[in-house]
Amino acid sequence: MNYFVTTSIPYVNGDPHIGFGMELVAADVLARYARQEGHTVLFSTGTDEHGGKIAEKAAERKISPKELTDEISKKFNDLTELLDISNDRFIRTTDEAHEKRAQIVWKALKDDIYKNNYVGWYCTGDEAFFTEAEVKENKGVCPNHNRPYEKVEEENYFFRLSKYNEQIKKAIASGAFQVVPKTRRNEIMSVIESGLEDISISRPKDKIGWGIPVPGDSHQVMYVWFEALMNYITVLGYPEHEDVKKFWPANVQVIGKDIIRFHAAIWPAMLLALELPLPKTLYVHGFINIDGKKMSKTLGNFVTPQEITEKYGVDAFRYYFLRHVPSYEDGDFSWEKLDAAYNNELANELGNAVQRTAVMIMKYQDGLIGDIPEPEHDIAQYRTAMEHCHFDRALDEVWAQVRGLNQYIEEEKPWTIAKDGDADHLREVLAYQASSLLQIASLLEPFMPKTALKIRNVFHEGIVRPTKETLFPKFETTEDQA
Repeated sequence: MNYFVTTSIPYVNGDPHIGFGMELVAADVLARYARQEGHTVLFSTGTDEHGGKIAEKAAERKISPKELTDEISKKFNDLTELLDISNDRFIRTTDEAHEKRAQIVWKALKDDIYKNNYVGWYCTGDEAFFTEAEVKENKGVCPNHNRPYEKVEEENYFFRLSKYNEQIKKAIASGAFQVVPKTRRNEIMSVIESGLEDISISRPKDKIGWGIPVPGDSHQVMYVWFEALMNYITVLGYPEHEDVKKFWPANVQVIGKDIIRFHAAIWPAMLLALELPLPKTLYVHGFINIDGKKMSKTLGNFVTPQEITEKYGVDAFRYYFLRHVPSYEDGDFSWEKLDAAYNNELANELGNAVQRTAVMIMKYQDGLIGDIPEPEHDIAQYRTAMEHCHFDRALDEVWAQVRGLNQYIEEEKPWTIAKDGDADHLREVLAYQASSLLQIASLLEPFMPKTALKIRNVFHEGIVRPTKETLFPKFETTEDQA
């Protein structure tokens, strides 16, 4: 079976942060799990690079928009390597192929596009229009960017979003288009139930020059949010490439909660207008706070993925953000919490189980494991959690096995069995330990690929090949360093 998974494509107006790092890892877990299950996987991520905000920032730095986007897009591409992300494609909306295909998509949507005068409030910082009520509530100043909204009166192209209101509502209600978790599904359903309105999808070129021209109208460019959504099919070579038939609809699209309206209302409407099926699942993750506060450079609490991986390694990053940040809610990062998770769970519980088992097999059996029994543990709940993008719950299931194995070692006391000289029983106990660790490695493979490989390398041939160092060397805690 073919399996297509995507992340959102972040806007290149700033460096990558841990929130997008978490999104990349979540999508990577789905891709790796699907490959493990024998599917042919295509995993796509990338960057969103047009719009007024980019042009404005480039002008501030006295460089061209293309130079700015090249520089920041590279940082996102580098992040995929840093976090051991197994994406097959990395799309940039400034790629010539995307720009050409976006114009083809626009032409294919032409029956649902019309020109009209637009009057509204705009914030370049958000690249978005706001209602009279929102502007009034915020006293005329955008709270995200601390700048007054601009009153915009212009002739734009509009997309008939209202036309698809009922079809989208029906698709979500029936589960044909699943929005996970339920809280996010309810949130978008209430937006749809109040009625979707047609949206402006272009801007005059004299206001925003950095964008893809509207086909047949050199005075207008495509609105950045509308055009960026097209990446999910342009990356497959829409309309003519074989990959469109092979991989669309996407199995899972992974996004943050701040862009749910674009992905659960506007994007489905575009697909319906193109007569393409809707994605099967939209997984919407929450935000990450730092020590209970919103992350911001102004507060000085900005943490980069590099800072975390430099100290703790990539697999610890992947583990923390998928187990200790709730999959269905907002979560929190603190160095103390990461220290505790690393030292108590990764070093003490998992690392020790591997080390003790390997040492005992070396000591008592010259490194020979013998016949490794088939794993006994039921993984049905793990599978269900994975299918529902409930990553924290899936890792809880794995850790129940890790803790169960440590308890088994304490109860069986292989060192006592060795002293008593019962070689058969000892071989049985140690083979069970090795079998449990191999199953744990298999379940951890999508989450912590390097760790899983190291565990397999120690035990999988029936002969212990000990590692030179423990899986997770212990660190001083943050308090020790203070």
